[in-house]
Amino acid sequence: MAENENIEKIHFAENYDQATIEQVQNIETQIADSCALVGEKEEINVLSHDYSRDDEVYQGKLKDLYSRYTSIRKTRGDGNCFYRSFGFKTLEACLTDVILTDKMLEVATLTKDNLIKLGYPSYTVEDFQETFSEVLEIARKSDNLYDITQVFNDQGYSDYFVVFLRLMVSCYLQENHEFYSAFIEDHPSMKDFCSQEVEPMSKESDHIHIIALSNVCHVTIQVEYMDRSGDGQKVNHHVFPDDGSKPTIYLLYRPGHYDILYKRENDQIKNNDIT
Repeated sequence: MAENENIEKIHFAENYDQATIEQVQNIETQIADSCALVGEKEEINVLSHDYSRDDEVYQGKLKDLYSRYTSIRKTRGDGNCFYRSFGFKTLEACLTDVILTDKMLEVATLTKDNLIKLGYPSYTVEDFQETFSEVLEIARKSDNLYDITQVFNDQGYSDYFVVFLRLMVSCYLQENHEFYSAFIEDHPSMKDFCSQEVEPMSKESDHIHIIALSNVCHVTIQVEYMDRSGDGQKVNHHVFPDDGSKPTIYLLYRPGHYDILYKRENDQIKNNDIT
């Protein structure tokens, strides 16, 4: 994918002026030198390097995580980590789940059509959707994780995929603005909120983004919150949507950042165990 074409298309979703774009690109270049877009799977105890041994709260929460998860896959901290984590884990599942692949392709087509109805330029939306679908087809045809990892660490493909996930969220929120408008502040309309807080690359995600993406893709996400919230030494978690469905994507949240978690097969949380 040509670099110039990639930058031109992403300008549409960013809504930034040129100075801001250059600033973001400089920051991303610095981050790229030290972290891949999506890293290799690592043992969960690698997290021990990130916390002081004398911190009883975090050491207790690490033990809780170790008891329920085997591995972690870290993502680049560039503001797109939630979408990058969700996207990669979805592609990983698509390697063995044809039904999920078909569902994601259908959602992508429906989103494209609805965005055009909302007034988005068809040629740009179709370009993002075509690349998004192309990556899903690579997952369908591949028989190994290496291919997915290579594609998702390609800046062009990966950014296009993330942009379209952001557009999915934007489309869903705008179509359901009567309900979700109650959850946004400091924005005159849902369209303004989406143009400022959802569509721009490098904008961090909050609960409303996670809820929207889980709903539009019909995928249940469990987020483990590795912070000082709550009582005791158990890691707080939340399931999106909270409707009793079994989570299929597990993410670790540390203030400002998301990574991918891998559950222990013998410790799958049952629906009635989720609080």
